[in-house]
Amino acid sequence: MITINRLEEVLIDQKEAFLRRDPGVPRDVDLDRYLGSSHIIVVSGVRRCGKSTLLRQFAEKTGDFLYVNLDDERLFEFTLADFENLVLVFEKLHPGGRVMLIDEVQNVEHWERFVRRVHDDGYKVILTGSNAHLLSAELGTRLTGRYLQIELFPFSFREYLRFKGVEWGTTTTQKKAEILNHFDSYLQNGGFPEFIRTGDDEVLRRTYEDILFRDIVARYGIRDVKMFRQVARYLFSNFTKEASYHSLKNALGIKSAMSVRSYAQYMEEAYLLFELFNYQHSLKKQYAGTRKFFVVDNGMRNAVSFRFSGDWGRMLENLVFIELKRRGLSVYFWREDGECDFLIEKKGRLVEAIQCSCTIGENNREREISGLLAAMDRWKVESGIIVTYTHEEELDLPGGREIHVIPAWKWLIGNISPSIQPSKTTSL
Repeated sequence: MITINRLEEVLIDQKEAFLRRDPGVPRDVDLDRYLGSSHIIVVSGVRRCGKSTLLRQFAEKTGDFLYVNLDDERLFEFTLADFENLVLVFEKLHPGGRVMLIDEVQNVEHWERFVRRVHDDGYKVILTGSNAHLLSAELGTRLTGRYLQIELFPFSFREYLRFKGVEWGTTTTQKKAEILNHFDSYLQNGGFPEFIRTGDDEVLRRTYEDILFRDIVARYGIRDVKMFRQVARYLFSNFTKEASYHSLKNALGIKSAMSVRSYAQYMEEAYLLFELFNYQHSLKKQYAGTRKFFVVDNGMRNAVSFRFSGDWGRMLENLVFIELKRRGLSVYFWREDGECDFLIEKKGRLVEAIQCSCTIGENNREREISGLLAAMDRWKVESGIIVTYTHEEELDLPGGREIHVIPAWKWLIGNISPSIQPSKTTSL
């Protein structure tokens, strides 16, 4: 166990550093709603996406609080038993304080036992974590019905513009040109806060390596590190493409498709990669079929993998997918008689079909529209969207159906169809 004196020393040092931290750009999260809830608040997401900064924003609205970062190497030997001393130090330093902020909680085994106890004792607990599987397993067993979850991603385009000090309420020609310039940068460079602040690609490469080695290789005991890195690099280079585990096995020269499946699963648990299934009525067919792979951030992808001349369209598709995830929506792709990039499910019903295309012109207009219409016809969806770079128009179709062709920058800041309006928060 860590001695009380040593623990007190580390906690004082951590809190001083935490209070010196810039509260940063306000995220599209309703802090007051969460603070007003009696539930435990769980902030999850990829490393370096701003979880600790969001904790800092929560701290601005609370009274006295305990802050502990369990990713600190000085707390490497911290165990479940040390939580009791943590409470003792807290009550010594902050008598009467009832708020606990815990960073990277998944680093301590059985943390959920402690969190449940102090929550039952009347503490407000807000915690962060970087591993979806560990969090979901522990939340589901001990904390069912006691928590609200915020899934945090790198900056949305709205948050990116806020960071840059750009207002988007009015769209004059000059303002539109300014927003488009920022969109070009956002499309290629993504939304990791530290990278936006520094412009240093090494920030993205270091974050990627930290996730691979600290969150995946070390945690899951991967032995063939070279092969794992090869799979990760291949999936990042070929993002948005349709594949099966078997085809990936053959392409990479790996003996077992199960190894590819495990590696992809580990990356998804670390919020680095996401699998998208082909929508089917049969879940068995859905899981057995091909899937598409998307990455958490275009900037990270471009910093660590190969880029190709046709990547603009794929970057746009990836950007739209991550935004849909950010909005807490259930997303699928569809390929059968036709092909559609995204189908949106809400409360068990398909409500939107979305196609992504940088341009709409003579060469692709019929293909993009027919793919969208095929999906709308197949699944009885009345409204569809084509997200483009700059093109905009409204298409009225027989039977009262509509297709909205909308520039990505406008869709990203919220001017979209009513059925999938973005929410200020994501709670799962």
